Amino acid sequence: MLSPATLFHPFGLDISALWFNPASQNAFSVVAESASPEEATFVLGSVLVSLIVVYLAAKAGGELCVRVGLPPVLGELIGGVVVGVSALHLLVFPESGFQESGSLIMRLIEATSGVGTEAAGSVFQAESEVISVLAEIGVIILLFEIGLESDLKELIRVGPQAAVVAVIGVVVPFAAGTAGLMLLFGVPTVPAIFAGAALTATSIGITAKVLAEIQKLSSPEGQIIIGAAVLDDVLGIIVLAVVASLAKTGEVQIGNVIYLVVSAAVFLIGSIFLGRLLSPFFVALVDRLKTRGQLLIASLIFAFGLAYIGAAIQLEGILGAFAAGLVLAETEKREELEEQIIPIADMLVPIFFVVVGARTDVSVLNPFNPENREGLIIAIFLLAVAFLGKLVTGLGVFGKPGINRLAIGVGMVPRGEVGLVFVGVGSATGVLSKSLEAAIIVMVIGTTFIAPALLRIVFKEPDSPSAGTAIAPEAADASAVSAE
Repeated sequence: MLSPATLFHPFGLDISALWFNPASQNAFSVVAESASPEEATFVLGSVLVSLIVVYLAAKAGGELCVRVGLPPVLGELIGGVVVGVSALHLLVFPESGFQESGSLIMRLIEATSGVGTEAAGSVFQAESEVISVLAEIGVIILLFEIGLESDLKELIRVGPQAAVVAVIGVVVPFAAGTAGLMLLFGVPTVPAIFAGAALTATSIGITAKVLAEIQKLSSPEGQIIIGAAVLDDVLGIIVLAVVASLAKTGEVQIGNVIYLVVSAAVFLIGSIFLGRLLSPFFVALVDRLKTRGQLLIASLIFAFGLAYIGAAIQLEGILGAFAAGLVLAETEKREELEEQIIPIADMLVPIFFVVVGARTDVSVLNPFNPENREGLIIAIFLLAVAFLGKLVTGLGVFGKPGINRLAIGVGMVPRGEVGLVFVGVGSATGVLSKSLEAAIIVMVIGTTFIAPALLRIVFKEPDSPSAGTAIAPEAADASAVSAE
């Protein structure tokens, strides 16, 4: 995920809104300044209808996948594809090339509310922006929840393994993808480097959601995956800054890279250290509050505060939210807060996954379109590198006999929204050809939709406990009782 506002602005690269709605950063101000009160009401109405579509798609897709033994998050992604740019055109966005006339929701608003064609454009822009912002908040809540469910001591303990896994997961696919595109397909150097960089991403949101659903988040494998995915996110931002600078100026600005590395390390380590130091004061403050929701609201203030700091120093807001969850998980309020955050997550997190699916144009998979064929051939190569380049990360785990290395590799595979960010930056800089851009999109689609299903398969409980997942204490107690 890209941070809002000025992610790379200090480096002369303004890509703040390439992920969510680059064409309508001032949508709210447009409506506020030029729209009548009736038109502002239409914005609210269109957002409400959009949320109805989002929740119906998420619930229908999730229920269907659960019944066939697949992760619900996969159903939310598929539901998004069905209602998005690839099928029903209910949930579409201006940056995908759609106008208000292409949105069935806007047609409904026009038909039922009598909004004029000119005003419909402003309403469509604002509605898309609101849904995009809600999706951003959704993934921040998701990472905060994942942080709460994680064990900081275990993450620190597996830190060296996670670091090795993350580095392998960046270096191997980047090197293999770049070299293969240049040698096998004759792709010029800069586009090949950009495509190779897109292979380094890991979608922590998708992987973490699946691990939580299958109750493997606190397993040794789960903690290594989460730790490595967080580091991958940081490394991905650095790689993106490097290749974007290369595409724009033809040279890499070393100062920018050093700044990102130092700021990432200081932010992650510093926020966790200071958070643990100040957490007793947080608990004492919460205990003194008398109004309803004192724990939840205070925790959200803390999470959003760290998320903002992460965004302000050109990292990602989700990293700050994850760090906040890790800190609060160390307090005596952990279980109570976990229960209170679940309804918030149930309301906001599905918006993120449905929007990811809705923005995904699967028409690039159509082999009968001659324009897609070159991209599909390259996509087959990129998919192979994308899977193998992350599967080998499991080999980097050391000192863990019997651990499920295949599960670690599969958990690092999904590219999701992070891969789409690379595509957006590549398109904006003009370094990607249409065929190479389509190939990267196919790679993102394949890893995003296949990996969650594979993750559940490779994490299935073996007949013996030697395959790498820790036995729950309850199971151990039950075994002891039965043995007696």
